[in-house]
Amino acid sequence: MCGRFTLSYKTKELQLALGLPESTLDWQPRYNIAPSQPIASILDIQTKKIEFLRWGLVPGWAKDISIGNRLINARSETIMEKPSFRNAFVRRRCLILADGFFEWKRSASKGGSSQPYYFFLKDKQPFALAGIWEIWQGPDGGEVWSTAIITCDANDVVKSVHDRMPLIFDKDQMFTWLEDRPQNALIEMMKPYPAEKMNAYMVGKAVNSPFNDVEECIKEKKTNSSLF
Repeated sequence: MCGRFTLSYKTKELQLALGLPESTLDWQPRYNIAPSQPIASILDIQTKKIEFLRWGLVPGWAKDISIGNRLINARSETIMEKPSFRNAFVRRRCLILADGFFEWKRSASKGGSSQPYYFFLKDKQPFALAGIWEIWQGPDGGEVWSTAIITCDANDVVKSVHDRMPLIFDKDQMFTWLEDRPQNALIEMMKPYPAEKMNAYMVGKAVNSPFNDVEECIKEKKTNSSLF
């Protein structure tokens, strides 16, 4: 799964790195983005405009917004089978902007605490996570725009910590995800990002709390043991 990620690039830096148009938006670096929070996304391949969507998909047919708490991720292998995801996958795909993500390695000892790791591209460039989005109308008539991150099998870098990872696209391939393409072509795209282009290290427990959104969350924890 993917339950936390980062976007530490500032607006102008992100625009230059990913070839995005200028925006009036401005935000502070994020070091611990958690479900239910607004996340920077691109929905339209023509404008490449950055929109902020609620993390946790709320299908249009949902009775209330709480379903989004359970739909933060969509498995690539079953996305066409799930009523919550199928229509969005076909018609409403998006890119979620990021520059790293976290996974937790379970303790080998019973009752031990899980150890967080931070994953990123070796060149430390920002990238996009594949997503789907929906618009839900609440009882008061207000709209909630929401999204879920698509996950796939872990590559060799991630699988020593977790068996799933988010579906990653770099600058050269990300906008293809938004094109009007046949389903088989989209399914072909849903593969783990190359392990040789990624890196990871252990981090401290600050990231465990979504209330901690500080640079400390991505600081490497020095240890004698290695992930690889």
